[in-house]
Amino acid sequence: MSTPLDRIRNFSIIAHIDHGKSTLADRLIQTTGGLTEREMSAQVLDNMDIEKERGITIKAQTVRLNYTAKDGLEYQLSLMDTPGHVDFAYEVSRSLAACEGALLVVDAAQGVEAQTLANVYQSIEHDHEIVPVINKIDLPAAEVDKVKAEIEDIIGIPADDAILTSAKSGIGIAEVLEAIVTRIPPPKGDRDAPLKAMLVDSWYDPYLGVVILVRVVEGVLKKGQQIKFMQHGTLHLVDRVACMRPKLEQLTELAAGEIGIITAQIKEVSQTAVGDTITDAKKPTAEALPGFKEVQPVVFCGLFPVDAADFEKLRDSLYKLRLNDASFSFEAESSAALGFGFRCGFLGLLHLEIIQERLTREYDLDLITTAPSVVYKIQLAHDKGEIELHNPADMPDVMQIASIEEPWIEAVIYVPDEYLGSLLKLCQDRRGIQKNLTYVGGRAQITYELPLNEVVFDFYDRLKSISRGYASFDYHQIGYREGDLVKMSIMVNAEPVDALSMIVHRGTAEARGRGMCERLKDLIPRHLFKIPVQAAIGGKVIARETIAAMRKDVTAKCYGGDATRKKKLLEKQKEGKKRMREYGSVQIPQEAFIAALRMGDEG
Repeated sequence: MSTPLDRIRNFSIIAHIDHGKSTLADRLIQTTGGLTEREMSAQVLDNMDIEKERGITIKAQTVRLNYTAKDGLEYQLSLMDTPGHVDFAYEVSRSLAACEGALLVVDAAQGVEAQTLANVYQSIEHDHEIVPVINKIDLPAAEVDKVKAEIEDIIGIPADDAILTSAKSGIGIAEVLEAIVTRIPPPKGDRDAPLKAMLVDSWYDPYLGVVILVRVVEGVLKKGQQIKFMQHGTLHLVDRVACMRPKLEQLTELAAGEIGIITAQIKEVSQTAVGDTITDAKKPTAEALPGFKEVQPVVFCGLFPVDAADFEKLRDSLYKLRLNDASFSFEAESSAALGFGFRCGFLGLLHLEIIQERLTREYDLDLITTAPSVVYKIQLAHDKGEIELHNPADMPDVMQIASIEEPWIEAVIYVPDEYLGSLLKLCQDRRGIQKNLTYVGGRAQITYELPLNEVVFDFYDRLKSISRGYASFDYHQIGYREGDLVKMSIMVNAEPVDALSMIVHRGTAEARGRGMCERLKDLIPRHLFKIPVQAAIGGKVIARETIAAMRKDVTAKCYGGDATRKKKLLEKQKEGKKRMREYGSVQIPQEAFIAALRMGDEG
C-alpha cells in the first residue's frame, strides 16, 4: 500500500556551488538510516569521480528516506540533490517542479551568492515553501547574523527562524528533518485520475537500459503498464518500478505525489526528453504538464583526436556519452589542419569542460578542442532568408550577408567592494552594457548585458582572477542583437588555418589578432625559411608577426680568398630559401594548436 499523501514530503536542496548541499544530503541519509556507517562515503549522491574531485554536482540525484517525526508518525521524504551550476539550470528547474518545498542552504562564511539567487527565484516561481538553512556555523569566519540579514535583504524571505547547522559535524540535522515535516506542505494529487507523470531526468545503465526518474502527479504507475511519452508519442512497457534508498529498491507501483524510477527497455536517452509528460497508453490524460522545452546547445566547438587513428574511438565514445547526457549534440566535420573530428554543441563552458574531461578520462582519448564559439544568426542579402552559423569556417562570403546577429546574456555578478573597479572595467572591455548596481552589505550586485561570444572565451577565469575567487556569476540568455561582427582568419605562410578562424567584433579584432599572432610566433618552431603569421579580415591583414629562419652558416667552409666567394654562397642560399618558402610546408605541432586555442588574456 502506498504512503498516504499527507505523510509524503518532496523537497530539493538549493544552494550556490560549494555551500554544502551534497554534505547535508549525506547527513540526512545517514541520520534516517538510509545507509549504514560502513556504506557511507562523502558526497554519496555524486556518483562520478569528476563530481567528487571538483566538489560539484553535475547530475541531479534523488533518494527516498523514511523518518519517524516527533509526533510519532512515519514520513516518506524524497530528497532531490540538484546541480548548482548555471549550465545545468534546466535540470534544476525540472527537479524543482517535482517538489513542493526547498531547503535553501547558505554558507555562514560566504553569504548569499549569484547562483543561490537564481535557484531561489526558480523555486519561488514554483510556489515552494522555502526553509533557510545556514550551514558551516562552526567555521571561525562564520557570521550568522550578517547572513540572516542578507537572506532577508536580497531574497526577501524571513530568516529569523533559519536553521543553524554544520553538515560536516552533524549539528542541527535533527532540526532540519523536523522542519521538512512541519514546514514543507504535502503533495496534492488524485490516485484515481488517469496517469499523469513528469519525466524529471534519465540516464543510461548498461544492464537496465535507460533509467527514468519520474514524479507522479496524478494516477498510479504500475509494473507491466503500457505508457506513452506525450512529446515523442512513443509507447513503452514498464518492466521495473523502484526507488533509490540510495540503493535501488523495487516497488510494485508509484502513486500520485511520489517520486521514483522506472525502466521500460528503452535503448536511447534521446527518446526520453526531460520535462516530458508520461501517461497511460490506453487511458491517457487530457493535457500534458506545462513547462516542457527542448534543451538548446549554446556553445559550440570542434573536438579532434590528436592521433587520427582514434577517430572511430572518439565517435564510439561520443555515442556512449550521449547515452548518459542527451543535452549535447555532435556531428562529423573535417579540418585541413586537424583532420577528421566532430563539431559538438554544449549547454555552456562548464558542460564543455566536463564532457571533454570525461572523454579524456573514461575513454582514454587525447583531444584537441578548437576555440569555443556561439551560434550566430546571419541574415542573407537579397531576402534569401536566415541561416544559423555554428562554425566560423562556414561563414558565407561578405557580399552575401545583410547582417549578423549574436546572442546576448544578462549577467548578475556579486563582488566584494574592493574589486568593483577592475570588474567594471572587465565588463566594459567585453562590450557590456551596465543595467544596475546596488549594494548588499559589503558587496556590490552588478547587472550587465553582455554578448555571449565575449563570455565564452575566458571571461569566467578573468572574473575569478580579478576578484581572487570571491566574485560569483550567473547568467541567462536574453535573445539576439545585431552586431558589427567579422570573421578573422589566421594565416601561416600565406595559408589560412581553418581551425584558428574566429568571429570577432570589429572593434576588438585588431587586439585579438595581434595577441593570436604573438602567441603563434612563440609556439610554431623555426624552419629554414622565414614564416609570416598574419591575422586577416577578408583580404585586409590586421596583424603580422614573422618567425625568423633558422640560420645555417653556409660560409663556414670558406677560408681566405675573395669576399665574393662568401657573397656567392649567401646569394645561393637566399635563392634556395625563397624556393623553399614557396614549396615548403609549415608544420604546426599539436601543442601549438592546443596552446593557441586556450584563450588566455588577450587584451
